[in-house]
Amino acid sequence: MSEPLIRFRNIRKSFDSQRVLDGINLAIEQGVVTTVIGRSGVGKSVLLKLVVGLLVPDEGEILYGDKNLLEMSGKERRSLKRKFSYMFQNTALFDSMTVFGNIALPLEEKTKLSGEAIREKVLEKMRLLELYDAEDKYPAQLSGGMRKRLALARALITDPEIILFDEPTTGLDPVRKAAVHNMIARYQRELGFTAVVVSHDIPDVFAISQKVAMLENGKILFEGTHAEIENCPDLVVQRFIRGEEGPGDSD
Repeated sequence: MSEPLIRFRNIRKSFDSQRVLDGINLAIEQGVVTTVIGRSGVGKSVLLKLVVGLLVPDEGEILYGDKNLLEMSGKERRSLKRKFSYMFQNTALFDSMTVFGNIALPLEEKTKLSGEAIREKVLEKMRLLELYDAEDKYPAQLSGGMRKRLALARALITDPEIILFDEPTTGLDPVRKAAVHNMIARYQRELGFTAVVVSHDIPDVFAISQKVAMLENGKILFEGTHAEIENCPDLVVQRFIRGEEGPGDSD
């Protein structure tokens, strides 16, 4: 594993009286796909929002290199956020905008590029993601797999260093799930971005993960490679990755 790009140190987060994260320690290495697994409602999406600064921890530190997120200036935070992109589980595409418009939007909002430069970058990403002849189509006219590729093209358009994937295969059949996993793995290898994936697709998602972290009862119960988690002696870990639930396990 490479050096940590992001480190969580003793992170706690509560909503009202409910403690969601209770002393999280986790390292996210640069250029690696880290997948966070765990039951529904354990705080995986909260973890993603903390990574990008959409939520602030109650206690603890989130370090980017040697800098604490909470101690950064406004300028430093804005610069950091430009390094991130987010692929939502429901794709969050704008139905009233064309494929081209959806991909171009982050550049139009966040950069001062000319219209010609934006068009060149959008067409490049469309070629990369094999969205041939779809420039003027709307999301409703696309297949489920093409909508996922469109969402990834939009996530990639700003050339981010870090992409957060929140349940990227939700609602897809097994064949399309495999295609999305392969797509993430392929472009991560080619482009070298750091990926943090929240997923329920176990064990399929392990194939694209260099690192796996399991969240349970507000803590990281396991952190290691997918080979290590498959051989982990912890019964809670084994029951979860095998899809075995006992009394009180389901939400």
